[in-house]
Amino acid sequence: MKLATLSVNGGPPEIGVVDGGRIVRIQRALPRLAATMIDLIASWDVAAEDVRRVARQATEVIPLDEVRLLPPIERPNKIMAMGLNYADHVAEAGLEVPKHQVWFCKQANTVHPPYEPVQIPKASTSVDYEAELVVVIGKRGRNISREDAAGHIFGYCVGNDVTARDWQKLTSQWVLSKSFDTHGPFGPWITTANEVGDPHHLGIRSLVNGEIRQQSNTRELIFDVFDQVNCLSQVMTIEPGDIVFTGTPGGVGAAMKPPVFLKAGDRVRCEIDELGAIEAVFENEV
Repeated sequence: MKLATLSVNGGPPEIGVVDGGRIVRIQRALPRLAATMIDLIASWDVAAEDVRRVARQATEVIPLDEVRLLPPIERPNKIMAMGLNYADHVAEAGLEVPKHQVWFCKQANTVHPPYEPVQIPKASTSVDYEAELVVVIGKRGRNISREDAAGHIFGYCVGNDVTARDWQKLTSQWVLSKSFDTHGPFGPWITTANEVGDPHHLGIRSLVNGEIRQQSNTRELIFDVFDQVNCLSQVMTIEPGDIVFTGTPGGVGAAMKPPVFLKAGDRVRCEIDELGAIEAVFENEV
């Protein structure tokens, strides 16, 4: 199932089920349904059958191109992200393959719709793209084993871990370089884990102005999705609606010779097989 957060004609956010080129507005048929995507994820064990039934009946349907798609989760409690998690990206950065998982966090202000313009901030001249698989946590947990990790994942999205490379070089900590406004677009919807199956077989690509820049597969992750859930949950309680950016493959602009960073008018598209694509034009901050 593909679950989206959307707005129709400027109306309030609502939840829908994507079905090909249309979307079923399930909250109109289920007025007592959870108010937000996080609430729905948290109550999925009891709500799933009602959602499936309404999606099958499809009495409240609107063409997908007539809605505004919002971030699937508008305000995640946590946004964690992996660095240096594809060997080709580590190599192009001139670094050694890490022995331990390299973590940072993005802030909630980065969350951005999947198809809306992304800012090139006034404070940066080196904005770069990073296509990534995004994991959506479904069940609360702590000290989760690798073997049990799949049971805590609700679904998957496409993300772009937009990065200000000049800020990334200033210190050993990456939080500021990864946390400019609009620099965490993801979506276009959540594809539930049962529909994806093994998340480690998905082709992943980024294109800038139609030119393929990154092209890999999630089987190339150094630390896979289940390793990541296991590691994080040793440190913090993971909760429904938390999201995890899982790392980017080689092909980023910073590694080109000479480096090529994004400029106003550039269009970046990030694609992952089975999950869809997000796309944005980059614009100078006003």
